[in-house]
Amino acid sequence: MDEKTAAFGRLLNIMDELRAQCPWDRSQTIESLRYLTIEETYELSDAIMEKDMDALKKEIGDLMLHLVFYSKIASETGAFDIKDVLDGICEKLIHRHPHIYGDVEVADADEVKSNWEKIKLNEKDRKSVLEGVPNSLPAMVKAYRMQEKARGVGFDWEHPGQVWEKVMEEMQEMRHEVENGGTQEKIEQEFGDLLFALINYSRFINVNPEDALEKTNRKFLYRFRYLEENARNDGKNLHDMTLAEMDEYWNRAKLTE
Repeated sequence: MDEKTAAFGRLLNIMDELRAQCPWDRSQTIESLRYLTIEETYELSDAIMEKDMDALKKEIGDLMLHLVFYSKIASETGAFDIKDVLDGICEKLIHRHPHIYGDVEVADADEVKSNWEKIKLNEKDRKSVLEGVPNSLPAMVKAYRMQEKARGVGFDWEHPGQVWEKVMEEMQEMRHEVENGGTQEKIEQEFGDLLFALINYSRFINVNPEDALEKTNRKFLYRFRYLEENARNDGKNLHDMTLAEMDEYWNRAKLTE
């Protein structure tokens, strides 16, 4: 047994012991773990965004524990166990990579993704390629994934220029509604169309919109905290400051990045 296999076996053994002996672990259900797993997933995302490899290692371990935990609970009712989980993902990967494990030839990564979507449709007898996009995904991530999946079957723009024209078109439509007294519902609709078009454009310039927005969020957070802290150190209160005064601190924050 190699070190990696032994380490995974150790985790499985510890999970067995905790489930048998620890009151908290013994009381958990698949449902009770759900919100904790979501939290762990976001912590993993934070580590990735921060490029913190030590934190990344820790968060991968935390998430892996949850996956083992779900499998352990399921095994107690005979639904499935960790072997079934691992066998299942191995078989799926082999089946969906016929260019590696079969005689299919592909030209590039886009063709791999296209084949992947076609195989998924046949596997699960899905009526739509979009059925694989979870309803509970955040809206921006959901839009990006739907667009990717549509591209996988050939439904997409041909070049970035077309998409940018669509962005400009949606911008004008939204502006028209705002400036001409459109209803709030119509303005919201046009705003959504604009965001969807921008997300579409992001794919064509190789930018992940979720990552881009989160980086901007973090930049804003840093600058605003700098503004708060340094204004406080100078004996000033934000509520009493003018926008021009706050801008001075904001611009200083930009120089420290």
